[in-house]
Amino acid sequence: MAFFMKKYIPNSITSLNLFSGCIGVLMALKGDFQAAFYCVLASGIFDFFDGMSARALHVKSLIGKELDSLADVISFGFLPGTVMYMLLKDASSHAYLPYLGFVMTVFSALRLAKFNIDTRQTTDFIGVNTPMNTFVIISLPFIAEQYPQVKQEFILLAIVAMSSFLLVSEIKLFSMKLSSLAWAPNKFKYLFLLVSLGLIIALQFLSLPIVLLLYILFSYLHFAQEKHQDRVEA
Repeated sequence: MAFFMKKYIPNSITSLNLFSGCIGVLMALKGDFQAAFYCVLASGIFDFFDGMSARALHVKSLIGKELDSLADVISFGFLPGTVMYMLLKDASSHAYLPYLGFVMTVFSALRLAKFNIDTRQTTDFIGVNTPMNTFVIISLPFIAEQYPQVKQEFILLAIVAMSSFLLVSEIKLFSMKLSSLAWAPNKFKYLFLLVSLGLIIALQFLSLPIVLLLYILFSYLHFAQEKHQDRVEA
């Protein structure tokens, strides 16, 4: 009975990710970006723990993998696309231009499909992962409160283009799955976490685009260190 129950735990958590993403979309369409942010945060937590629980309980399944991607398309694809649609709708007088916000949704789906079949991404990422991209996008309405120029039409379209590119790019980025807790092989991961935490505390929403740039930088340093270590050992 216990095994029968525990095999449903990861998929139940994934379903909560999907549910939270759906509510987040509705909140974004209402212009309640604070509620949408909390939904993104909840989806991110559920997305983290569904995989962790599947590994801990040894109940990985093909349906779980597919459900995870479908949930992520909503929470980390459709939701940020909706946020960008609403921002463009406020910034532009053109009737159809705001729909370009959903280009990001298309590229998020492409990124998730690519991840499912790309054997290079078993331990690390190729391209920016969709949750990271979503947190950057959900920060924009709050950043615009301090810097209204962010809501200019051409800036928002440039963000759509850049985000879409980064999602399917060949940029190699580390994941936070640690094979050991040792400092030496993980120092850039630890430094990234510490610096990011400090920035988030100090700058709040303004920190999130900076965190993305730091993620790319520290990933580059991490893999450069790995390559150097391999040369030394060879």
